[in-house]
Amino acid sequence: MTDSVWTLLLVLVAAGALLVLRRRLPVVFWWFVGYPIVALRVLATYRATMDACGLTVPASAVRRATARMMGREAAPVPPRRSFPRPTGSGLVMRLRMATGQAPEDFMASADRLRHAWAAHAVHVRPTKPGRLELRLIGWDVLADVRPARRRHLGSPLTLPLALRDDGSWHVRDFRTVPHELILGATQSGKSVYLRNLLCGLARQRVVLVGIDCKWGVELAPFAARLSALADTPDAANELLDVLLEEMEERFRLIGVTSGADPDAVLTSDVWGLPDNVRPVPVVVVVDEVAELFLAASRDDEKRRDAMVTKLIRIAQLGRAAGIYLEVCGQRFGSELGKGATMLRAQLTGRVCHRVNDESSANMALADISPEAALAATGIPADRPGVAIVGDSSGGWSRARSPHLTLDDAAAVCRATVDMVPVLPRLAAFRPAVALAATGKPLPSAAAAPVARPVTE
Repeated sequence: MTDSVWTLLLVLVAAGALLVLRRRLPVVFWWFVGYPIVALRVLATYRATMDACGLTVPASAVRRATARMMGREAAPVPPRRSFPRPTGSGLVMRLRMATGQAPEDFMASADRLRHAWAAHAVHVRPTKPGRLELRLIGWDVLADVRPARRRHLGSPLTLPLALRDDGSWHVRDFRTVPHELILGATQSGKSVYLRNLLCGLARQRVVLVGIDCKWGVELAPFAARLSALADTPDAANELLDVLLEEMEERFRLIGVTSGADPDAVLTSDVWGLPDNVRPVPVVVVVDEVAELFLAASRDDEKRRDAMVTKLIRIAQLGRAAGIYLEVCGQRFGSELGKGATMLRAQLTGRVCHRVNDESSANMALADISPEAALAATGIPADRPGVAIVGDSSGGWSRARSPHLTLDDAAAVCRATVDMVPVLPRLAAFRPAVALAATGKPLPSAAAAPVARPVTE
């Protein structure tokens, strides 16, 4: 072969290797190929791009006078910037806005900046008065989401559950956002999000309580790690009574501990208690909340009203007692019945996957941000797991949870069965499969299993 043929083969092999690297290891490709190219493009075209997007301001009087003395015209001044720093999914620059500029100006031009610099996305975030952060995303980070390397991030009840489209992780922090509503149609990825949540909590010393009135079909695979499971409306009603009793006892503990000694540290929640007396956190997962609201007779209506009232009480008071709610469903709105709107108002966190109609997205996100509700209606059906994540502060973002099969999630729950804290009140609701996994005798119809005191 001639030298030109060998050169052509080497070029083809190198191009193929880069394509494979970009597809299989996009982070490595970005660090060695994508970032240098995009950074040079940004540095070379920064002033012209800002001017074309209307993000410059006229030069100062001193600059105009100096330019006239030199026989030329003073050019418009772009915002001052830092050097583009690489991140795991793109690059970031810090900008100092000129006088008269606002972050909304840059947010409105984000799409134009994306096209000008050939980036996948551009995100603008104000950091402090007069300054903002401009983050460029090099590729579609939601196309293939891998689990986070760090699971607990150093504090209890803190879980990275979904990757945001800006490359950061959506972290579920129960102590900051105590209660959450998760909506999504069938095959939207809602169950995958819930699996990641349960597996993350299963690795911590947390009491997991499940309410699944679809005869337990969704939560039964995780029964080995659950401290209690109610699979019928009657059982759910009784379980909520027990949870209210537990909550009242915890409030009495907080009051007694705070007033026991004049030198004692005063607190209004369980996290201010000493470690040796602090009760174990409880996370209550309600799958398909609409099943709790359905009623076919007057007796069902009385039971429904009672359960909704108990859920509202837990949502209003549970945070201080260390009891948290995760409410899941396909739809959630006032048409479910009395108390539905009041319960939804207590659920600070909102996660909306693909839904079947626009009104469902409005139920979850319209009171947070109209733009978030509009974005939820545009989630494609071929992207299961993609969701709009928001909270009552008004902030929202597009995110996707890493894929987790049901078998792998159930295996994690079986492997962590020894970490189940024991609450005596919940012993009667402990799933039989969980007792079998721990080697304890199964409960009979006449007697509930004997539970040990909490040893936290």
